[in-house]
Amino acid sequence: MNLESSLQKLFSLHTFGIKLGLDNIKAFLDYIGNPEKHLKAFHIAGSNGKGSTAAFIASILQECNYKVGLYTSPHFVKFNERIMINDSQIQDEVVAEFITKYEKYIYEHKLTFFEVTTALAFNYFYDNKVDFAVIETGLGGRLDATNVFNALGVIITSISLEHENILGKTIKEIAREKAAIIKNHNKVFIGNLSEEAQIVIEEKCKETGSQLYKIADYANEKPGSLELYTEEIELDDWTMPLRGSYQKYNAVLASLAVSKVLNIEDTRKIEAGIKNVIVNTGFQGRYEFYNKKPDIIFDSAHNPEGVCNFISEFSKDYNSYNERILIFGAMKDKNALEMLKKLKDVFDKIFISEINIERSYKVEDLVQIAEKAEVEVKPLNSPVSYIENFRSKAKENDCLVVLGSMYLLGEIKSLLEK
Repeated sequence: MNLESSLQKLFSLHTFGIKLGLDNIKAFLDYIGNPEKHLKAFHIAGSNGKGSTAAFIASILQECNYKVGLYTSPHFVKFNERIMINDSQIQDEVVAEFITKYEKYIYEHKLTFFEVTTALAFNYFYDNKVDFAVIETGLGGRLDATNVFNALGVIITSISLEHENILGKTIKEIAREKAAIIKNHNKVFIGNLSEEAQIVIEEKCKETGSQLYKIADYANEKPGSLELYTEEIELDDWTMPLRGSYQKYNAVLASLAVSKVLNIEDTRKIEAGIKNVIVNTGFQGRYEFYNKKPDIIFDSAHNPEGVCNFISEFSKDYNSYNERILIFGAMKDKNALEMLKKLKDVFDKIFISEINIERSYKVEDLVQIAEKAEVEVKPLNSPVSYIENFRSKAKENDCLVVLGSMYLLGEIKSLLEK
């Protein structure tokens, strides 16, 4: 079976939807030999910043000369981006072989796309004898398919209202779901959480005998910079390749976790991991400049907190642009109303587009939401054509932002590359 037919079979598993629960994934992992039990792993959850933090951890570990598996989701252009060892994506033939080998079991037990992909990642990392694995949760934590191992380090980046129909209606309820990846005697690292969320994490750490590290106790923010001081390292003069103060916090949180879990004292290697994160992990879609003059920016802000982070960074260049244009798309489980309210005064024109996924808001849905938010929007049937035309004809000081779901960015980038 080749990769194309294997991926068709794999993507068809989306028809089984999202199944929150661990029975299926545990049974499948047991069937293939429980590769997850042999992994030394960092486990990352959070409403925003988990992908960035996972990439920073993986990059730092690589600079320390470790062989590192990185599992993230979703992908942008190619499925293989989800599963990497150091700077290399999983090979096509490995994906095809795994699907072929376990196809009968997968369909008989109606495994979901994410369950199969998670098992594939764990099996690939085990077969290739990685020193460490860096695993990003898919949705929540407690019933997420990745929640089947006891991590060396647990990182919770941020907690905001998201997936409320699944994770809960309050910050406290959502914090409990994410805190469930904390097992007995873990080292736990948290970003700047609200007091309500932090209390939940503290209670979980006491219950499990886990040691809690708060970024606020180690980070010192100064105008234009962020410093990290621990017993092991001092990080106060470092090159940051990603824009946004929130990315600095993600980098510092990753550095804190690696230094405390592995007792790494070489600040130079940590600095190199931060500096080389894009090269080491293929990181993309976070305030990413697809083109300059005219500027075309891709940003995967997919909830109100993420939009606020984007606006904070975008405001630094706001006055340098003559015209500011937005292409926006979102998934149905996201608060598009609040996102559009926050974006309406930032852009001169707002176009809306839908993603070729069942869980995506359709254009007509977003039009109705925009009316409630009192935002003027225009449907855009072919964002790729619009982007190509903008790149060739817009003035140098104009700016186009593609913002929203990672699925939107990935779909557009894939078509642009073709």
